[in-house]
Amino acid sequence: MKWINPQYFYISAFMLGALISVCTGTSWGSIGTVGIAMIGVAIGLNVSLPIAAGAIVSGCWFGDKLSPVSDSTNMAALAAGVNLYSHIGHLLWTTGPGFIICCVVYSYMGMGIDAAVSAPENITQLMNAIGQIYQFNLLLLLPPIIVLYGSLSKKPPIPMLFLSTIVSMILALVFQQFSASSVGESVVSGFKLAMLTGDPVPALSSDVSRLLERGGAISMFSSFVTVFSAFSFAGAMSATGSLYTVINALTKGVKSTFRLVATTIVTTFTICACTANGTLPLLLCGDAFKDEYKKRGLAAKNLSRTTEDAGTVVEPIIPWSASGVYCATMLGVTTLDYLPWAILCYSGVIFALLWAATGIGIAKYESNELTTNRVEQES
Repeated sequence: MKWINPQYFYISAFMLGALISVCTGTSWGSIGTVGIAMIGVAIGLNVSLPIAAGAIVSGCWFGDKLSPVSDSTNMAALAAGVNLYSHIGHLLWTTGPGFIICCVVYSYMGMGIDAAVSAPENITQLMNAIGQIYQFNLLLLLPPIIVLYGSLSKKPPIPMLFLSTIVSMILALVFQQFSASSVGESVVSGFKLAMLTGDPVPALSSDVSRLLERGGAISMFSSFVTVFSAFSFAGAMSATGSLYTVINALTKGVKSTFRLVATTIVTTFTICACTANGTLPLLLCGDAFKDEYKKRGLAAKNLSRTTEDAGTVVEPIIPWSASGVYCATMLGVTTLDYLPWAILCYSGVIFALLWAATGIGIAKYESNELTTNRVEQES
């Protein structure tokens, strides 16, 4: 809050989300750490939460898309039979222009924020209130550091999250002097200002309550139900062969590069929307369209790029998808509210169609491509 100028907040949120997700390879992990922190700062700065959430989501998915340690990026390359770094480099044709547009829009929108009048008072009040509630210590950085270390070193996520939670509970008991019952309750139902003990805290604004009163296992129950239902539905469609029937019907009559790319986009998005999952279409479409791209003399990295543009990156702006529900839950902003401002999540599709129509950024198939990729994957 002290370092970020309100007029540069949107672009700062976008850049910081991109940096963290590139390093860690996880959009969800970035949303759950830096995303929550930045939305808290947005509340303090009294800026538009939908724009802030859109900038955060765009940044986190930009980094995830271009990170070599991202699971979705690896899956897209593997399914299409493409070298990972060749896939990432080819993604810049659609992601690069989207990145530039995001920078321009978020910078322009930030200029309209009155940094000299409204922000400092809100920041001062919020910081004073938080300062009276919590006792700060450098050791309080341990929980997020544990999560980020686990992501960077590709440790199993469940043990690392569990360790982070245990450390957080210990820190709350030692430094914040919360009772053991309050700490246990916060794990289940989230933190409440009523748990504060000791000297009475002055009247707190609604912004303080909105920032702090969140979390707990119960708050994620709706997300769990949505994800569980999505995977159950996806499994049923895959087992019955329904998805492959749809794919075969869509590929009939395809005669041009533009139509092939457009069909790939429609198919990928349809699967993503129907299954509420952005990973499944990467695997299904990568396998289903691979031969079609080869027949038309197109490099497989065109396919892997297109499936990411219409699947992985679009998922967080689909309200009923796992990522859409997760982002809305973590950031406290509904999916439809931040959708217009999550520019990177749909700009890739626009540029994919534009390049397919003009032939720009469309790589041609090379005879040694499949053999080279197979050797690299086996290695």
